[in-house]
Amino acid sequence: MTADDIVRALAAGGTADPYSLYADLHRLGEAVALTAPDLPYAATVHSYRAVDQLMRDTSFEVYDAFWLASTTPDWQRHPVLVMLMNSMMFSNGDQHGRMRALFRKVFTPRRVRRMEPEIVRITAELLDRLAELGADGAEVDYMAEFAYLLPARVVGRLLGLPDEDISWFRSQVDLINDWLDFRRKGPEVLAAADQAAAGITEYYLELIALRRKDPQADLISDLVRAVDRGQHQVTDLELVGNLLVLFNASFSTTIHLFGNALPLLLERPAVQIPAFVEEVLRYETPAHVFIRVASADTEFLGVPLKRGELVAVLTGAANRDPRRFPEPDRFDPARPDNQPISFGAGPHYCLGAALARAEARLALPMVLERFPRLTLGGPPIHTDQLILHGYKSLPIVLGR
Repeated sequence: MTADDIVRALAAGGTADPYSLYADLHRLGEAVALTAPDLPYAATVHSYRAVDQLMRDTSFEVYDAFWLASTTPDWQRHPVLVMLMNSMMFSNGDQHGRMRALFRKVFTPRRVRRMEPEIVRITAELLDRLAELGADGAEVDYMAEFAYLLPARVVGRLLGLPDEDISWFRSQVDLINDWLDFRRKGPEVLAAADQAAAGITEYYLELIALRRKDPQADLISDLVRAVDRGQHQVTDLELVGNLLVLFNASFSTTIHLFGNALPLLLERPAVQIPAFVEEVLRYETPAHVFIRVASADTEFLGVPLKRGELVAVLTGAANRDPRRFPEPDRFDPARPDNQPISFGAGPHYCLGAALARAEARLALPMVLERFPRLTLGGPPIHTDQLILHGYKSLPIVLGR
């Protein structure tokens, strides 16, 4: 297969098990040019070394407003695009650094550590709920009743969102993620994402105004306080865009970390959890694709690129790179020097990485301690996305 054929296969449905396609890419090199006119990308970058190098290279930028205007001149009419362009996720250079500095100041490792007792409390609450739903051997959907709810409630309490609003929030974020998926750019998907973004923007602007008048012990209050003291020049709309990104970074990928981990954990209940979590992140990467744009005519590992051309950066493939991980298709929590690139690298390294790791490290042992006879139930249903890779549904039986 050519690289064009492989990328078409990924886009056409190679999302349940993309790893054989990644192996084909690895045989072609570390970075490969794409030439088919029906593909939006000029190249794939998929070896561990190449992904790490490109994501640290500031001449390859995220798809910000400058690049978007060249392909979607009316982008400012779309609430989802406006929201994303006001975020760190879709900004470069000084604009990115200005916003990231604010969030790094208040979303610190110390704050994540202070969240740990709350993570344990929320986990215990959800396990009690699982016990009720799974009484008498009834099947329970682990994704819907635990993997989705835990990270959503954790980030909700971090931000100061009421628990009763989380279900709505999650549904709106899912609509935006549908549009972000690299295969889905149709008008219906964009319209749904626009509607979701408009609702989230209104919600956050009201909450920011409320916290400005009546601060609480939550992240949004601290962000507003830092801005109002003149310490950081960030607008309210930029706060909104970045709160969406933070929710997404702390929620969407963590869902699939929990989902992807459970079947593997049931086979290895005695593993050391921190090392196990890192191997899950490598072996079943929750987020497989990032997009970068060449900011000038250049060449990357022998692949010529013109200014404005898109590069598909395949972190899922990088984590199965045989050059970096011997026997990459073998799950091995004892793997030495295991440093998956699941959360990216460089200036756009995921802000929610520490929180996701803390949730998995604390909650996964509690699941098995509470339900030592837990088994998988009926057939799981995989997501049909590649940007977020995992399960839609994962039935379990708790056992006695």
